[in-house]
Amino acid sequence: MKIYRDCIKRGLGFILSLVAIICLSPLFLVVTIWLHFANKGAGAFFLQERPGRNGKIFKIIKYKTMTDERGEDGELLPDDQRLTRIGRLVRSLSIDELPQLFNVLKGDMALIGPRPLLVEYLPLYSPEQARRHEVRPGITGWAQCHGRNSLSWSEKFRYDVWYVDHCSLKTDLSVIFITIKKVIVRDGISHDGHVTMEAFNGNN
Repeated sequence: MKIYRDCIKRGLGFILSLVAIICLSPLFLVVTIWLHFANKGAGAFFLQERPGRNGKIFKIIKYKTMTDERGEDGELLPDDQRLTRIGRLVRSLSIDELPQLFNVLKGDMALIGPRPLLVEYLPLYSPEQARRHEVRPGITGWAQCHGRNSLSWSEKFRYDVWYVDHCSLKTDLSVIFITIKKVIVRDGISHDGHVTMEAFNGNN
């Protein structure tokens, strides 16, 4: 398991990501142009700092599915008001995650692993929850196979730590199969009452 996690998995991820980028390049082009206009000048890509393996900070790249529209007070409008119809479709099909293939090429991420969360959450984790950073974060992971954003934070962290302890080729193949199935049926895309997952505060 350790040999796979520390050596083999990185090589496989690099090769598969490179092949996927080449094969999906027409889709990348179409979606990029589509979102550029749909986002009303806000751009097609979204970059944000996230913690990777051992908490090392990197910049994740995703497709931007919201505009930057602000209210009269100068503050950004709520997510549900800025999420465009095209952005909702892109998110429901998980196409917004595809640019992270470039993060996998760089070595910041893996194809499979705990999802990289916000940097501001780092001091809120318990020692057990922080174990999710013992492996590279992934585009999809064990938690996403068991509910994606419909899970509570405590449930999500339990699945993340389980993956750390059971990382193997067999587990990763299972994650890929289940993820494809969930994307097709669009299961667990959002958390109850939220367009995206509610913020983690250390207690929820």
